Amino acid sequence: MEEIIRPVERLKDEAPETCIICGETKAQGIKIVSEFICEECEAEMVHTDVKDEKYDFFIHQMKQIWVQLNA
Repeated sequence: MEEIIRPVERLKDEAPETCIICGETKAQGIKIVSEFICEECEAEMVHTDVKDEKYDFFIHQMKQIWVQLNA
């Protein structure tokens, strides 16, 4: 049977993982492909305006998902 690939999965109270945005280890957040983003960073990202300086940082960090996927 073929494995189902879940590109985005919400994690609640799972084993702690390291967030690719802030670098902190937390148990709640989302997993995109194989990378974890904590709830706090997810919330900050979706509320950040494209003109905000931090927006470019978020884009850079998110690109790491695709770099890892294509490695």
